[in-house]
Amino acid sequence: MSPSAQRIDVHQHVVPDFYRAELAKAGIADAGGRALPDWTPESALELMDLLGTTTSIVSVSTPGTGFLTDPGEAADLARRLNDHSAALTADHPGRFGFFATLPMPDTDVSAAEATRALDALRADGVTLLANNRGTYLGADGQDRLWRTLNDRGAVVFVHPAELPAPPVDGIPAFAADFLLDTTRAAYLLVRNGIPRRYPDIRFVLSHAGGFVPYSSHRMAVTIAGDTSRSPLDVLDDFRSFYFDTALSSSPAALPTLLAFARPGHVLFGSDWPFAPTPAGQYFANGLDSTVDSGTLKAINRTNAEALFPRLAATPPTQSPALPAPVRLRQAAQRTAARLVFKLVQPGTD
Repeated sequence: MSPSAQRIDVHQHVVPDFYRAELAKAGIADAGGRALPDWTPESALELMDLLGTTTSIVSVSTPGTGFLTDPGEAADLARRLNDHSAALTADHPGRFGFFATLPMPDTDVSAAEATRALDALRADGVTLLANNRGTYLGADGQDRLWRTLNDRGAVVFVHPAELPAPPVDGIPAFAADFLLDTTRAAYLLVRNGIPRRYPDIRFVLSHAGGFVPYSSHRMAVTIAGDTSRSPLDVLDDFRSFYFDTALSSSPAALPTLLAFARPGHVLFGSDWPFAPTPAGQYFANGLDSTVDSGTLKAINRTNAEALFPRLAATPPTQSPALPAPVRLRQAAQRTAARLVFKLVQPGTD
């Protein structure tokens, strides 16, 4: 991976101390089966420099504010998280943007917070969990929120949550259930016509859309039979989504994603810090070594610039020169990561 890749990372998370404390009060110490990671702006910038990322659009991962059953408390926490992310963006010009947290499943309050975050805080979009206490995106009763977002041509970053079902021993949610959760939300959004009724919303699906590219035709035939729509129209709706590469730019998954997604609809994502630094390096190497230079440049940056015009209007911010020991350490990390990636690829026999 090149330190000068100038990537725009649309899937990076923040875990502010006050949010960690709220989760701890509720007895929550992990997200999706993974312990809550440490996070600081400084560690985020260090990771970005290692991966060649100039700008990261940050978001709050599952459980968002959904662990709070009091609507007022959830709304207050969402406001605090969004104010924090807005301040992070202001404190580090050009290095960060943010997707606003909304206090779902309360769609009215979420619409109000979306208005504040997009209009006043200048958020780059909003993040919505695929399901909120078992209610999936695309279900009935969410039209006020969709209208609010459509009126603003908003970007909606869809992130998985834990399935509304008991976990299976030995299978952490982030490893498999998250992919199904995103797929369920995408299915219901298309099944219920949300992309067609609200065409100015741009949906970004995490982790290459879960199972969407792989199972798109199977799902399209099912929806067509259920709704009497053309399978081609249904597939077109699935292809209207954008997809990030977080934990998904492997030689097995990436070709399927690129074969399915519309040109310009694949974006770089790292999923840091929930995906630790070695995982970020592994999948970044998968991207760097799998696609041609034009496709790589588009995924790394230009596709995101088209989705977020403010990033195209400002030249990439150059990172300050790092001390020689740090540069040497990062160069060694990159070399080791490239070697590990090559070693673990399956053989051809």
